[in-house]
Amino acid sequence: MMSLLIRRHFTLISATREVAMLRRSPKSVYRVLICGLLLLTTRSAGFAQQPSLPPESVVLGAGDLVSVHVFREDALDSKIRVKDAGTLTLPLIGTVTVAGLSAADAAATIAKRFEAQGFLNAPQVTVLVEESAAREVEVLGDVAKPGPVTLNGRRPLLDVLAEAGGLLKTADRHVTIRRVSGSIDTVFIPNTLISAPPMVDALVAPGDAVLVPRAGIVYVLGDVGRPGGYLMEDDAHLSLLQALSLAAGASKTASEGGAHLIRRVHGETLEVPLHLKDVERGKLPDPALENNDIVYIPFSFSKNLALGSASVAASASSAIIYAAY
Repeated sequence: MMSLLIRRHFTLISATREVAMLRRSPKSVYRVLICGLLLLTTRSAGFAQQPSLPPESVVLGAGDLVSVHVFREDALDSKIRVKDAGTLTLPLIGTVTVAGLSAADAAATIAKRFEAQGFLNAPQVTVLVEESAAREVEVLGDVAKPGPVTLNGRRPLLDVLAEAGGLLKTADRHVTIRRVSGSIDTVFIPNTLISAPPMVDALVAPGDAVLVPRAGIVYVLGDVGRPGGYLMEDDAHLSLLQALSLAAGASKTASEGGAHLIRRVHGETLEVPLHLKDVERGKLPDPALENNDIVYIPFSFSKNLALGSASVAASASSAIIYAAY
């Protein structure tokens, strides 16, 4: 391109030197030549300023038409379309996976294959994208706008999630990326990026799929301040005491000695006693809860009768929920 601009530059200079001589020509000829010079100048400037995408930002994917050139080995040159599996089938070396790679990375991979299989010594391989297929990433799960997100190349995961409307309040912070190559990555996204440690954001490539699962939920029922379900946010860990804190703790009328955990394992319901007083005093470790666990703290009839019927009614309502489970 530089040599082309230089040639045009000297052409303009040469033409300018001839303008004085052209003034002696008929006016119609002079005007035509001046218009030609202006048109050439405009076209040259437009050609020089035309933007282009950074090659490293564009990745290969299924449906792309690419040309593979091996320096001084014309018989190995190919123009081929990337298969649905993300592979190219090339002379001598056979199938090469290129999906998710930039053109430069694909060229390096192909060159290594030629050398590793003993066909060429330090080959120089060039891969060019002749035609790009449509590019999409499927974003599924607890996002505001689940569905395909169009990409032109690799983009940070947070950008892709933003295109999908962001995470819902019920979303788990552990996001799964299923790569076009078949590998799976799990990325933890803190709830508050300002207070969280720096995070190296994962890159998402066309053809990948992003899954945002729903956060786990733990139920705290019985004679507690706020009986109900509580999301296992952030790091998806919630202990017994943390869950009780979210539920405003056990009431003064609760029978803490009768507290127990209800958990379903392989379709069966297990009930495990919780020694709540010992846990609160630090004599026993604070047990970790799992998704769909129920912490039930019964009420004491004698304590409730002493304080009035209103507390009995509140505790009985959550007892009905427990019975339905």
